[in-house]
Amino acid sequence: MSQLQNKIAIITGAGGGFGEGIAQAYVREGAKVIVADIQGEAAKRVADSLGTQASAFTCDVTNATQVKALVKHCITTFGIPDIIVNNAGTTHKNRPMLEVDEAMFDKIFSVNVKSIFHMTHAVLPHLRQNGGGVILNIGSVAGIRPRPGLTWYNASKGAVNLLSKSMAVELGPEKIRVNAICPVMGVTGLFEDFMGLPDTLENRAKFTATIPLGRFAQASDVAAAAVFLASDAAEFFTGVEFPVDGGRTI
Repeated sequence: MSQLQNKIAIITGAGGGFGEGIAQAYVREGAKVIVADIQGEAAKRVADSLGTQASAFTCDVTNATQVKALVKHCITTFGIPDIIVNNAGTTHKNRPMLEVDEAMFDKIFSVNVKSIFHMTHAVLPHLRQNGGGVILNIGSVAGIRPRPGLTWYNASKGAVNLLSKSMAVELGPEKIRVNAICPVMGVTGLFEDFMGLPDTLENRAKFTATIPLGRFAQASDVAAAAVFLASDAAEFFTGVEFPVDGGRTI
């Protein structure tokens, strides 16, 4: 039997990268998925590729009104969600901390952290009404073992990792599980910004040398963790920082 049969999920930042991989895996496992992304065409491309079990929605996760509209769209289209995947994220380019300006700092914390505040306010009453649910926040190994040059991004992901634990403690009695999935770098749209270097084989080698299993995270790796943690098999997992990192945090 499929691991997420008849489940309903909202995935933000699902127009590409890790979010797209999670959406694909969820549909394969029987879930209905709202593919949310600030890039409406990207969301539509992914949803169309997944068929009738997916619906696209254009959403800026830093905007509370749009996040509420996203949750309403989910309820109208498929029903109250069982699973929320807060995947949308951004970074500044790898550079010395004083070279990141205030506007970029604010954007990083708004997209990576405040978005979860907005989503929680919008969706939590519905999860309570449903008698439980699963919230997965895509944190990062950057919040566990930070790399130099990404200080403010590292800080935002440290916040995501910790708030996931705090949410888990508070919401556990209501059968709402909250976990943080913490990937190492993957070859996504943010890849060159993470490296702060041109995307060449030589520069990639500098970073893969720090990962014991010798490669970057793939969308399928993150999706595998997201399927498991959302499934009934993980019913006793909450408040976990789940590294998907090939051993980077060892």
